[in-house]
Amino acid sequence: MMFADENLIRIKHEVINAVAKLAFEGELDAKRDHIAVELIPGPTPKFRCCIYKEREIIRQRVRLAEGKAPGPVDDGNVIQVISSACEDCPISSYTVTENCQNCLGKACIHACNFGAIEPGRDRSHIDPSKCKECGKCAQACPYNAIAHLKRPCKFSCPVDAITYDEQGISVIDKNKCIRCGRCIHRCPFGAIGHKTAIVDVINALKSGKKVYAMAAPATEGQFGENITMASWKKAMKEVGFADFYDVGLGGDMTSASEAEEWAEAYKEGKKKVTSCCPAFVNLVRLHYPQLADCISTTVSPMCAVSRLIKAQEPDAVTVFIGPCLAKKSEVVDQKIEGNADYVLTYSEIKAIMLAKNVTLQPCEDTEQIASIYGKRFANSGGVTAAVLQSLKESDESADVKVYKANGAAECKKALLLMKVARLPENFIEGMICDGGCVGGPSSNEDQMACKKTRDAMLAQADGRGIHENLANYDMNSFSMHRE
Repeated sequence: MMFADENLIRIKHEVINAVAKLAFEGELDAKRDHIAVELIPGPTPKFRCCIYKEREIIRQRVRLAEGKAPGPVDDGNVIQVISSACEDCPISSYTVTENCQNCLGKACIHACNFGAIEPGRDRSHIDPSKCKECGKCAQACPYNAIAHLKRPCKFSCPVDAITYDEQGISVIDKNKCIRCGRCIHRCPFGAIGHKTAIVDVINALKSGKKVYAMAAPATEGQFGENITMASWKKAMKEVGFADFYDVGLGGDMTSASEAEEWAEAYKEGKKKVTSCCPAFVNLVRLHYPQLADCISTTVSPMCAVSRLIKAQEPDAVTVFIGPCLAKKSEVVDQKIEGNADYVLTYSEIKAIMLAKNVTLQPCEDTEQIASIYGKRFANSGGVTAAVLQSLKESDESADVKVYKANGAAECKKALLLMKVARLPENFIEGMICDGGCVGGPSSNEDQMACKKTRDAMLAQADGRGIHENLANYDMNSFSMHRE
């Protein structure tokens, strides 16, 4: 929960909770339009200019909760702008402050090539409809009286995927967006959201199909030291899932397969990048396409566990639960065969649990299915540690060197070095979120706040090796590669 205001979090949760409840009751179609009125009863507005605007924002949020675009146009991106909420954001990025001396020289006016600045009685004025945000006026002002207001959403985007339209509404370029979700929690108006699969998952649970829940390795420690993977398994079965898996097992699978790729690439003098972080994969494919062939063909831990389940139960529906929004992109955009069918964030699965009156209860974890290396896959450097451990267990003598890119800035730096053939390391571990998956945009708890709890829980794991653990599963029943 990065920088989101408490009011925004509450409103988001109220919407998805209402949608989940009506979906289970089979009354979503009949009562969909009632949600906005129930949440915004009026007559006095709480946050916006009027209750009608507040209700329109709720309606657009309901559409997102149903997996639809908030407006009439859907570009297919899982990250969407709620236009009715974005309208309240300041339109002009450059504004004249009280430092303006209304001087005779009018350097700001002369510097503007678009006629966007006009003299005023007390200070100059910038017409946002004409301003092209070139910044020349700010550079020309001798009093530094023109300030550059950086919109939080645009400033937070690591790939410059956000611009504004003629009305000043934020626009996300799908061909640049890596679906990291940083913009969502940086917007103080809550004007950027993401589509959810809540309704689809609920319909699958109600259909009688065997639906399996799979929790990200980042889950341990997010909900307190007494909420274990066993707690999740019990709760998920009460909700209606057929079974539950710790995707730390998938971490073991991915590290073993990726170790084979690394060893082969090392012998051939090739460089590789990891494939488990979908936002990092999107970064490579969209912004460094010449390096796309360097992406490991090994599937992510999420996909690995999904394939394991579907190898045993071909008609199974698999649902991944975690703090990552880019995982939704991995399902929707990358379309890897056998991958998870749906992805839910922690707040979305909690909405489903609330609708079924199910809560997470303390349980002793007596059924460990992942090694400590798979469990630490969620931490920056965890993938590297697991792959190196797998190489060690396989008696591979390759003296590989890995660039552990922690966060978007380091990922871009590493890829740039690889692009210009200046990367000294053999491989890149790319994690777009600072700290790794534990720092995901939809985390239930801040990674530093829960670090002590997470470390204490992981310290209880036994010392099994990666290959020792995988010997318990039929790894020949499915492929660990995308193609």
